[in-house]
Amino acid sequence: MNLLPTNRRTLVLLGLLVPLLVLFIYVLLRTGPMAAVPVTVSQVQSMSLSPALFGIGTVEARHTHRIGPTVAARVLRVEVDVGERVRAGQLLAEMDPVDLDARIMAQLAALERAAASVRAAEAQLRDVQARLEYASAQARRYAELVENGTVSVEAAEAREQERQVAEAGVALARANLAVARQETVRLEADVEGLRRQRANLRLLAPVDGLVIARNADPGTTLVAGQALVELVDPGQLWVHVRFDQGSAAGLRAGLPARIQLRSRPDDALSGQVLRVEPLADAVTEELLAKVVFDLLPRDIPSIGELAEVTVALPAMEEAPVVSNASIRRHEGQLGVWRIENGSARFLPLRLGVRDLDGRVQVLEGLEAGTRVVLHSQRALNGRNRIKVVDRLPGVEP
Repeated sequence: MNLLPTNRRTLVLLGLLVPLLVLFIYVLLRTGPMAAVPVTVSQVQSMSLSPALFGIGTVEARHTHRIGPTVAARVLRVEVDVGERVRAGQLLAEMDPVDLDARIMAQLAALERAAASVRAAEAQLRDVQARLEYASAQARRYAELVENGTVSVEAAEAREQERQVAEAGVALARANLAVARQETVRLEADVEGLRRQRANLRLLAPVDGLVIARNADPGTTLVAGQALVELVDPGQLWVHVRFDQGSAAGLRAGLPARIQLRSRPDDALSGQVLRVEPLADAVTEELLAKVVFDLLPRDIPSIGELAEVTVALPAMEEAPVVSNASIRRHEGQLGVWRIENGSARFLPLRLGVRDLDGRVQVLEGLEAGTRVVLHSQRALNGRNRIKVVDRLPGVEP
């Protein structure tokens, strides 16, 4: 009599537990950790990539002329201003000569005095040479008279001594003339040096160019080598570009480039890599390169303007290509999740170059036509069930 109520309670309890268990399993399989992971897939294509490098740079002048005095001086006047175009040889500015003109005049007077000394020394030399000739003739005549017994030996020796004295006078006069001439040469060099120094106070444009900086006004004292005016050739511009070292393989001189100036976002300019700098930036881990314009625009870009540079690398041979979004790192290896019979299996790959459109060349481990996971709602581990969908919420198609 007591078994019937017990069995009834058991059946009622089972009737409640079974639906709950079914509901739990359903929830577990649909939304829990055992639920299928929604993924989007893509198909591996075989194609030839045209890789490219992207870098940011600034427009710079190939040659900047910083013009200033060679000695400390005060600015007397400045003839140009920023933005003006100048011609080679045009006066840009002039420094105050102070007492330089007076020093040149003093040296010129000293040079005249030295020239007079030279003329006096030359006259003295001619005089002593004449005396030497007379003394030499007398000495020879007395020597002949001694042989004839007409004059005494002492008289002949006196004439010989006079000849020697005249000869020493000639040597002295020649030495004085040489000293006077050397003094003239020294003073001429001093005058030339002062004149050059005076000429250097007139700052002239070395080339045709554009004034980009005026660093001082009249009355300012500059030290030797300090630039008063900075001048560039606007027809000789290039872009100083920085490329990430990790993706700069293949960068070399002569490659074509596309230059996008910040001030002209819709007008791309063509150019080419002039050279890759041998010294990289160790702090930012970037390679440095100079990119020149094939043809400068009519409106010259501003120096210092930012520019985006894309360098086209040579096209690669045809090979399997996957989207960069499908590349995953699993257990320390790079690869993709391949779709196999409704599940995903990780496939390690050996990758090659990348292009700027997000495609990656596969060198080994994958064939064209294979379906791989492009995006997944959560990370895969190889034991997940997957569910292929057209798109995932929050992911661009």
